[in-house]
Amino acid sequence: MPRPGYRSRTFRRKRLRTPGGKNVIHYIKKKPGKAHCAKCGTVLAGTARGSEKQIRKLAKTQRRPQRPYGGVLCSRCARQELKKKARA
Repeated sequence: MPRPGYRSRTFRRKRLRTPGGKNVIHYIKKKPGKAHCAKCGTVLAGTARGSEKQIRKLAKTQRRPQRPYGGVLCSRCARQELKKKARA
């Protein structure tokens, strides 16, 4: 029986065979889902996908696109939003 913290399906189970011949289970945190556009819901391109710890190690330019609304809106929706602001 795994310890209580590992009983939920938050962790992915990976079966391994050790050099000593024992079969063991390693518990690995699942990867978070892909980032989506706040307006239309399409998957965002150019955004890093990983745990907060892994993303923090990346350079700022690798985390998200360097444009207004980068990492929040897709390029199409960002373009529409900027046009709307310019017209107002």
